[in-house]
Amino acid sequence: MSFSGDDPWLVSFHDLLSGGERLDCGRPELFPGELHRGNPEETAMMIQTSGTTGMPKLAMLSHRNLTAMGESWIRAVSIQAGENWIFISPPAWIVDQMWGLGVALFGGMTMNFPETPETVLEDSRDIGPSRIITSSRFREELASRIRVRMGDAGWVKRCLFSEAERVGRAVVSRQVCKEPTPPLIRGLYHLAAMIIYRPLLDRIGCANFLSAYTGGHPISPDVISFFRAISLNLKQCYGLTEGGGIFQIQPDEEVKPETVGTPLPGVQVRIAEDQEVLVSSRAIFQGYYQDYQATEAAFTQGWLRTGDAGYLDRDGHLMIIGRKEEIIRNKSGDAFSPDFIETRLKFSPFIKEAVIFGEGRSFLTAMINIDFGNTGSWAEERMIPYTTYMDLSQQTAVEELILKEVRVKGKIRYRDGQIGEIDAFVRVIEVL
Repeated sequence: MSFSGDDPWLVSFHDLLSGGERLDCGRPELFPGELHRGNPEETAMMIQTSGTTGMPKLAMLSHRNLTAMGESWIRAVSIQAGENWIFISPPAWIVDQMWGLGVALFGGMTMNFPETPETVLEDSRDIGPSRIITSSRFREELASRIRVRMGDAGWVKRCLFSEAERVGRAVVSRQVCKEPTPPLIRGLYHLAAMIIYRPLLDRIGCANFLSAYTGGHPISPDVISFFRAISLNLKQCYGLTEGGGIFQIQPDEEVKPETVGTPLPGVQVRIAEDQEVLVSSRAIFQGYYQDYQATEAAFTQGWLRTGDAGYLDRDGHLMIIGRKEEIIRNKSGDAFSPDFIETRLKFSPFIKEAVIFGEGRSFLTAMINIDFGNTGSWAEERMIPYTTYMDLSQQTAVEELILKEVRVKGKIRYRDGQIGEIDAFVRVIEVL
């Protein structure tokens, strides 16, 4: 197909390839010459930051930043040439750029794109990618949809799935603790994989995944545990635009649902005195475009300041508490992240949104927005009459349901690794 007209900026792809072939035949030395004129320290792209710490800024990444990140990933997860990768996150996100211009090119991967956002699961089934990185929101919504549909399934299917998930969680918990799995449980796990897990993963386009990663926002460890229990090798990762992308992942044999794993090869991470996470590598960005002061403020003694607070556990895994400026302390001085607790609460299919506050108090307060669809279905099954959203939220049975979910889903992890029940601190004052 050729385009008519005299517009020099508008040509068909066929004409573009033909013109390139003619140019290469006439001047074969042109491409190698232009290639070797390039400088790896030159800026390859400018990508906008998320703006979580203020106004978004343009972060400048060099060719070396991208190739260094690609090399680190290839060394860490043994990506083979020809593996499939599917892009389902926004192109403006650093992850797609990191993989498309770094990991995929460096490792010789095949890059695929879904037809539309609505056909992601169907396209994933057709393509059969081996690896994927998605936002935490995508995984949370997918886990919620699976649970809701299983709740609507027949009694036999519900029982089979419940038992299969219980077996899967038993295996996962032993893997986390590095304990051997008894032969009986291991056998049941393989049986459940054939009967339950494999068909389910195929339905959601995940049957061929070697690894699936999630990042961009803290995700509930319950979501990680849920997918791993149904045999999806889902792992949490961590990174930022200024760091060249994702530089922290969970090793296959050491997946701890509450951490973001260990640094990639060539990456160093340490914790500052104020608990801020600092990182150093060849993938660190060049600076912010025309913003010298912001660039200077982003570093301390040569280390990139992430703006996140965290700590390293005894195995060297990084635990992210939350944004440093958003960390709150209760009356006893214990520091924790409201975002972390909110994420845990929202894993419940009955809780759509949650907001935690309580700086300097002996308890925290949770303002909870129920999920109207799921909670309404739950109420209808129990013959609980209601008319509107407000009416449903004020039902005594619904209040008891949400309080139970708060006690089960909400936990606070302190810096020493101990876990405290959230109902020791949280008082639900309102169900909106």
